[in-house]
Amino acid sequence: MGNTKQDTKSPNKKKEAAIRIGFFQLFRFATCRETLMMVGGSVCAFLHGSAQPLMLLVFGMLTDTFIEYDIELQELLDPRKECINNTIQWKNQSAWTDWLDSNNTDKMKNLTCGLLDIEYEMTNFAYYYVAIGSAVFLLGYLQISLWVTSAARQIQIIRKMYFRKVMRMEIGWFDCNSTGELNTRMSDDINKINDAIADQVSIFIQRFTTFVCGFAMGFVKGWKLTLVIIAASPLIGVGAALMALFVAKLTGQELQAYAKAGAVADEVLTSIRTVAAFGGELKEVERYDKNLISAQRWGIRKGLIMGFFTGYMWFIIFLCYALAFWYGSSLVVDTQEYSPGTLLQVFFGVLIAALNLGQASPCLEAFAAGRGAATIIFETIDRHSISCKQGTDWTRSKGTLSSITSPFTTHPDLKSWYCGLILDKLSVAVNSGETTAFVGPSGAGKSTAVQLIQRFYDPKEGMVTLDGHDIRGLNIQWLRSLMGVVEQEPVLFATTIAENIRYGRTGVTLDDIIHATKEANAYNFIMDLPQKFDTLVGEGGGQMSGGQKQRIAIARALVRNPRILLLDMATSALDNESEAVVQEALDKVRNGRTTISIAHRLSTIKNADVIVGYEHGRAVERGKHDELLERKGVYFTLVTLQSQGDKALNQKARQMAGNDEPEQKSLSRAGSYRASLRYCRTTSLMMHFTSISQEVEEQVEPAPVTRILKYNAPEWPYMLFGTIGAAVNGGVNPVYSLLFSQILATFSIPDPEAQRREINGICMFFVLVGVTSFITQMLQGYAFSKSGELLTRRLRRMGFHAMLGQEVGWFDDHRNSPGALTTRLATDASQVQGATGSQIGMIVNSLTNIGVAVIISFYFSWKLSLVILCFLPFLALSGGFQAKMLTGFAKQDKQAMEDAGRISGEALNNIRTIAGLGKEQRFVEMYEAHLEAPYQAAKQKANVYGACYGFAQCVVFMANSASYRFGGYLVRQEGLHFSLVFRVISAIVTSGTALGRASSYTPDYAKAKISAARFFQLLDRVPKIRVYSNEGDKWPDFRGNLEFIDCKFTYPTRPDIQVLNGLNVSVKPGQTLAFVGSSGCGKSTSVQLLERFYDPDQGKVIIDGHDSTQVNVSYLRSKIGIVSQEPILFDCSIGDNIKYGDNLREVSMNDIISASKKAQLHDFVMTLPEKYDTNVGSQGSQLSRGQKQRIAIARAIIRDPKILLLDEATSALDTESEKTVQEALDKAREGRTCIVIAHRLSTIQNSDIIAVMSRGFVIEQGPHDQLMALKGAYYKLVTTGAPIS
Repeated sequence: MGNTKQDTKSPNKKKEAAIRIGFFQLFRFATCRETLMMVGGSVCAFLHGSAQPLMLLVFGMLTDTFIEYDIELQELLDPRKECINNTIQWKNQSAWTDWLDSNNTDKMKNLTCGLLDIEYEMTNFAYYYVAIGSAVFLLGYLQISLWVTSAARQIQIIRKMYFRKVMRMEIGWFDCNSTGELNTRMSDDINKINDAIADQVSIFIQRFTTFVCGFAMGFVKGWKLTLVIIAASPLIGVGAALMALFVAKLTGQELQAYAKAGAVADEVLTSIRTVAAFGGELKEVERYDKNLISAQRWGIRKGLIMGFFTGYMWFIIFLCYALAFWYGSSLVVDTQEYSPGTLLQVFFGVLIAALNLGQASPCLEAFAAGRGAATIIFETIDRHSISCKQGTDWTRSKGTLSSITSPFTTHPDLKSWYCGLILDKLSVAVNSGETTAFVGPSGAGKSTAVQLIQRFYDPKEGMVTLDGHDIRGLNIQWLRSLMGVVEQEPVLFATTIAENIRYGRTGVTLDDIIHATKEANAYNFIMDLPQKFDTLVGEGGGQMSGGQKQRIAIARALVRNPRILLLDMATSALDNESEAVVQEALDKVRNGRTTISIAHRLSTIKNADVIVGYEHGRAVERGKHDELLERKGVYFTLVTLQSQGDKALNQKARQMAGNDEPEQKSLSRAGSYRASLRYCRTTSLMMHFTSISQEVEEQVEPAPVTRILKYNAPEWPYMLFGTIGAAVNGGVNPVYSLLFSQILATFSIPDPEAQRREINGICMFFVLVGVTSFITQMLQGYAFSKSGELLTRRLRRMGFHAMLGQEVGWFDDHRNSPGALTTRLATDASQVQGATGSQIGMIVNSLTNIGVAVIISFYFSWKLSLVILCFLPFLALSGGFQAKMLTGFAKQDKQAMEDAGRISGEALNNIRTIAGLGKEQRFVEMYEAHLEAPYQAAKQKANVYGACYGFAQCVVFMANSASYRFGGYLVRQEGLHFSLVFRVISAIVTSGTALGRASSYTPDYAKAKISAARFFQLLDRVPKIRVYSNEGDKWPDFRGNLEFIDCKFTYPTRPDIQVLNGLNVSVKPGQTLAFVGSSGCGKSTSVQLLERFYDPDQGKVIIDGHDSTQVNVSYLRSKIGIVSQEPILFDCSIGDNIKYGDNLREVSMNDIISASKKAQLHDFVMTLPEKYDTNVGSQGSQLSRGQKQRIAIARAIIRDPKILLLDEATSALDTESEKTVQEALDKAREGRTCIVIAHRLSTIQNSDIIAVMSRGFVIEQGPHDQLMALKGAYYKLVTTGAPIS
């Protein structure tokens, strides 16, 4: 249900723009101080952004110096030249002049020598680098810490405002916003705003500045080359755009294809009981697998396309390198417009600008996410709520509540969830000082009436008056302060008993508390506890028993000294013993107060002054106990059924007291709508908490990679080729540094011809590397997507197979709701790819990159390599910091927020109780106090984070300064060629970034291992009732002789509610047994035990003399046909739905027709245009109820079952269809053992045995006549014609 609810809400939201808030509106809570901090941070970011282009200026000068030095060396190597007066001259001038004249080489005139001290120059450059590095460290630290601190201040303000606002909302608002959703908003959404207004802004400013400065430098230093490079860049842009387009399109196709499979999975998991009953598990796994194939195909295509485009982009990039260096070197060598240094400045300037533009884009995503999150939060903050309205206080209130003349109060906005009127023209008067009891079936509007009195809701029409005043005119806080409320499941807060009672009224003394607890019969048990009033009650009061919680809640209500006491089923969740104690307490308290009591246990309200009977939102009868019994209406039915059940229960308890203690399990009404509503509420909250705790638990044991790879084993050839491709790709980066330094070397070659040849050769080599890269990227993309998609499909299939093999009780756990399971199939399976497939490619890629780089650099100069390697750990660290920065420090924030989150969670989940007690302000104050710690943590974090960022940014500068200085020394002292200095440095620096990249893949990898662990947990779970196993008894002559012996049962998800309490009943083959009783008495449960959806906790179900737990499951189910109250049909044709009855054989058309004739269905089908091929729609939506019911009967008949189970098969039909269906059922029953559950007595009078159930066992059984003669419960039911449920 929860799933569909969200689905229906989301499309409407999309129609309004999801982002209705401008970027600068995010800062609306900033004070002057924060604004100043943000301005300061921006200035620092701007200066920091210009540092990289500045470094290029230094780099250009440095290159020129090296080349100049190298030319000088080369000239002096010529034995015919010498250095005289700092210029290079021929040794013996006259001899050479003639030769020179003939050759016209007049280059020698201005070559200086001996002036250039390379070590001194390099020392200077090293100082420049260090200076820039230090500035970068400081600026980086300031820009980050200022922005993060200012954001922390603003976020704290937003959190306070939001929580304060939410706590003042009217209750109706909480019905439409689940507490889980609000909790997420308070944590995740506000964190998203934080991301959008903190460090990301300064990083964006910095990168954008670098982009602008880089291009500016390119144009100033050399506009020709800049234009040539820019001319080629659209090719990259087009590639990137096309790639994004294709990937989006293919992802869409893949999701659509998977959505079909997901729909199958969802349909099957939602109707798991039907699938299990008809043994359709394997058939469904096949159907699911068929739909997975197309998803797999699209996924492989996506991998291929991504590989193609990544290859294409690298190809273009290498072509750009070739073009830039070819054209640039012609500008240097031929026209001598540029120095080699200028060429590098221009080229790298443009390159860095482009890179930074690319890196600035993730920031934009963060801004958009923040604006989206802020939309809802700011709208909530600006919303007006009812609760803020003031009103008048009446000093003396007698407490006469009159005339709730309230035609249809629907819970506002609950339309998506519970349509229909809850109260319909209800009129009741409650007199001052009297006790009025509201009774009636669940869903009749009793609790709603009480909520109107508390003004949780306002009636749509009509009004509620207190002493003649419309309560809408009264101050809410004052109105609620007059009332004490005790609910069915009292909410206690996670603090001490005394504190819990203090919530009742501010400024209560200990004497008041003791007095209240004595009145509530709680004083004695509290004094027995070791810490007395200071005992902690635990999360949600979990340390206390039901009776103790209830009495503490009563004390809390009494300490308010209320004029009006509202008791909403205050004793229904208790066992008999505590009930007596609590009831006594309530009777003591009621004297002299206006009391309204809602109860299902009629024993509790016999002595009320007035009893009001409700049905369908109206008060249908009122009077005293005896008057109402004579009217034989709603009240009478309830009393009859219950008094019988109680009598039998007491006898039973006496018998059991002989053997052992009576089980003190509560026997509340299991099937009440309100109970289920509460259950949903608490489970959704529990889900919120368990999902948090689950994540924590499940991180303990990530799955070993070897096991994941074992599932991927069949694809080893793909993975081998992919790995080869990845390895080649990894080698490309270091090769690039080789070529780059080779180009620099050419600039110092004296012979122009050789120079030209060399340059052209290198540019060709660049093209070659580009082509190789293109091919291997495609290979890597295709091979790994193929192996990954096959693995995903295999895992999904196995996961689905394992899910369908679990026992039905497993699906009752909210963690295994159909929605949760389908998402698990969808996401976990695809996340596992993160540990194999493309992920292996990335890791191989990075490793070969580092390996090749290190080999190259050590080969050319091991000394320089060692110096740079000292910086490698720091470079890798800075890469790690960068990766960590992108993910943000969200985790630490989460930890710090947990305490505040606990308070907000507790407050939101118990909002009704808090509103009833008028304690909203108290919780707001507690929440705000707890926000202080995260705020301090965030300020501290700002400094640490700033320092890390500054460090990560400045490491490169420091590494460069040291390595170039040492390089200068080696060139001078050891005659190392200068190009090798560049080669070694660039090889190692690129590999360092590759190392950083590899470390940034770890989160995916970790996620994958956890997803896999969750998957393996599912695959390894051994179900309690095994569907797929062939073990267990089978016997040839199955007769259908059934016997329940003393069966006791509780549902695994609600262990506190005993459903069956010692059921004894037996049926001979061919007989019909009918169960009668009010809802929640265990009729349907007994049928489920027979189907072996569950096994009894105690006692046995005997089938033909075999214990049901020893029988083979699929064999047993193949002998049982079931028709339930709401038959579930699958989204396929009528014929296929009938065929579903027998999944063990191929069903022929004749069988279908004969079965549907027996089910009175054939004639109707023949009137349809497509006859048996008519599609029934999702869940049979195209058909009427009677038609669906008859298809279900045909489906049950076709398997020719020995046992037929009819679970209220006709209750949902109108009289006419009922007749047809009843006839069909009577036919189907012939010669079979049959168990019928019915609400209408007319349908079961001709059964062989009628068993009247109450409270989980049979109170009387026998044929119709015998029971009529008994004049017991059955007799009363038949004679009064009262409705049973």
